[in-house]
Amino acid sequence: METQEAAAGALMDSHEVKPAAKKETEGSQKEQAPCQNRMGQIFGFTTEDLCSWQSLVTLLNRPMDPASLGIFRFLFGLLMAIDITQERGLSHLDWKYLDGAPVCRFPLFNFLLPLPLDWMYFVYLVMFLGALGIMLGCFYRLSCLMFLSTYWYIFFLDKTTWNNHSYLYGLIGFHLTLMDGNRYWSIDGLRKPHIRNAHVPLWNYTLLRTQIFIVYFIAGIKKLDADWVGGYSMSYLAHHWLFDPFKLILPVELVNLLVVHGGGLILDLTAGFLLFFDVTRPYAFFFVSYFHCMNSQLFSIGMFPYAMLATSPLFCYSDWPRRLFARFPDFMKAVLPSISLDLKSSTSCVYNEVPGSSEHQDTSPIAKPSKVKLRHKLAAIFTIVYLMEQFFLPYSHFITQGYNNWTNGLYGYSWDMMVHSRSHQHVKITYKDGKTGEIGYLNPGVFTQSRRWKDHGDMLKQYSTCLSQLLPRYNITEPEIYFDIWVSINDRFQQRIFDPRVDIVKADWSPFQPTPWLMPLLVDLSPWRTKFQEIEGTLDNQTEIVFIADFPGLHLENFVSEDLGNTSIQVLQGQVTVEIVEDKKNYTLQTGEQTQVPAGAYHKVYTVSEGPSCYMYIYVNTTEAALQEDFTRLLGIQERVRNGTETEPLPPELQPLIAADEGSEVNATDPVVRLFLKRQRRMKEVKRRREANVFERFDRFVTKKYYTIRRGFLMTAIAMRNLAVGLPPVEQLTREVAYANLKGPQNEDNQNEALKDEVGHSEL
Repeated sequence: METQEAAAGALMDSHEVKPAAKKETEGSQKEQAPCQNRMGQIFGFTTEDLCSWQSLVTLLNRPMDPASLGIFRFLFGLLMAIDITQERGLSHLDWKYLDGAPVCRFPLFNFLLPLPLDWMYFVYLVMFLGALGIMLGCFYRLSCLMFLSTYWYIFFLDKTTWNNHSYLYGLIGFHLTLMDGNRYWSIDGLRKPHIRNAHVPLWNYTLLRTQIFIVYFIAGIKKLDADWVGGYSMSYLAHHWLFDPFKLILPVELVNLLVVHGGGLILDLTAGFLLFFDVTRPYAFFFVSYFHCMNSQLFSIGMFPYAMLATSPLFCYSDWPRRLFARFPDFMKAVLPSISLDLKSSTSCVYNEVPGSSEHQDTSPIAKPSKVKLRHKLAAIFTIVYLMEQFFLPYSHFITQGYNNWTNGLYGYSWDMMVHSRSHQHVKITYKDGKTGEIGYLNPGVFTQSRRWKDHGDMLKQYSTCLSQLLPRYNITEPEIYFDIWVSINDRFQQRIFDPRVDIVKADWSPFQPTPWLMPLLVDLSPWRTKFQEIEGTLDNQTEIVFIADFPGLHLENFVSEDLGNTSIQVLQGQVTVEIVEDKKNYTLQTGEQTQVPAGAYHKVYTVSEGPSCYMYIYVNTTEAALQEDFTRLLGIQERVRNGTETEPLPPELQPLIAADEGSEVNATDPVVRLFLKRQRRMKEVKRRREANVFERFDRFVTKKYYTIRRGFLMTAIAMRNLAVGLPPVEQLTREVAYANLKGPQNEDNQNEALKDEVGHSEL
């Protein structure tokens, strides 16, 4: 019996085996016991459990305590219910889907379209009720199906919102649909006493634990990339205030290299293994919790850090909730989950002699041995095939060509989390009338709310097709659409990602073929990044720089703003010809040469060398520099007024400086003074928010979330009323929406603006 009892945590569980094992009386068993006991204690299973198909099926269907699974089910349902109002977008559904407006969308399959707005609210309501049912364990299987069907519909409806953790939520929802998650702390358990505290098969835990292991481990493998190891992927993170403690002992460059990139790599590679073993699990809990708490502050990724925190206890003994809640006072146990060890047998499990895991071997009732049935074999086959597929998918991009790294596409199943950072410098959309030949330009992002189409070939194809269908409304017939998009990935040169000479409307695209109009990433120029840092280190605070690389035979058409009064182009490698369009003059530059380009005018930079050219724009924002000088002067005047050293009376246009210092409302007529006072108010707000105590921060957080969730539910109620009884008069609907749009007292006009000097990242 020891082998069966000791293997309760097989495949992804080393902790279901108690250190102490029962002594066997048979002589042969005594000889094998030390080796088998040791392996069972460390890995949770023995070689005997893997020696045949029958024993493997028995292992995967071994009875387990449902307590840990039940707690996870509750937490996952709760987090998804919150997530629906947040990242899934219930609170801004009307803005997201713009019912009836001409909008370009990016579904997985082009035939997928959103329903009318009121029906989309109904879809979200079904998804929310499903998440709530999962949390409560109420009509569990139906709730899982309600959540899963609507979740994947929303997921497939918009590729621009795809990310790894949204994909993970869908997978976990799929897992729970197949599992017996309602056998502990559930309403179904009250309705059906025979399932309350009934065993669940081991594969329920194996599937979830291995899935989380894959998330960590594959994310670590993906970080074994030259850009991540070299510290280029997330270099901006080191400037965040969360890393200030590390900056006390390390320069920011080493914080970036060792803490951000080195620490992230090591944690992802080791977290799954550390959670696996009893000895290392407490350390894993500490580092994993610290990691996810930091991520919740670093990135706008919704419930993901909390969802990952909720998965960590899955690696503990499956009865940990009973042992935890047994420590609570007796008067609280009426509302807490059950601590009873009286577990019931289940047809989902395969029993040998006792129906429980080893931790319950002395308290569980004796059950009759059961045979392996078809359902048990199917469960084992599903578990093995699913896990093999999950290990395979992150490396399946040889099937879906061009979906990773440079142009991502459907990268959501690859666990490439945060390995790439991108910045766009130049985006131009050119259309050509197919009949008249007229050429014009479109505002980047017209007819869409998304920005992610700029990086994905499949989305660019969908966008161009949509534009070709919308432009005839504006007397542009049979339009040809050309995109000139420049992007820098992981601090490289800004370069084209797509061929600007190709009409994307007519261009071929297939998920199973390389994208022919995708320009190659100039990886040979990657070593220049070290030189970039040296060049930037020589510049003063007012001088900006942009590094450009281009292909032979192509040119960059650029416009220099009038604010940039001192702009020059310097060649780093290759040969270029600079054409000043207005002056009709050309200047050919070799490596190391530079020339000035006029402000307020267009110019073109042609690459005329045989290989790619590299050059850099060096410019000073003269308008901003002058404004900073004015701000410094006004600040000096204000300081002198405060300390009483200002002897001259202030002219009328500067009087608002005194009123603002006294806390009075001011109405400055001078635009520079008005900007200065606005900047001061903004800085005070930043300081106030940063210096707020825990209670103020919590109050601000709760207030913001309350009004966000409030709007989602009020708008849902309006939509359900519309579906049930029809639309009310426009005046009534306007009042109802205005009431739903009410914001909290702390929602100042500038609350949604990015705080100065605070680093944010809105996309995985």
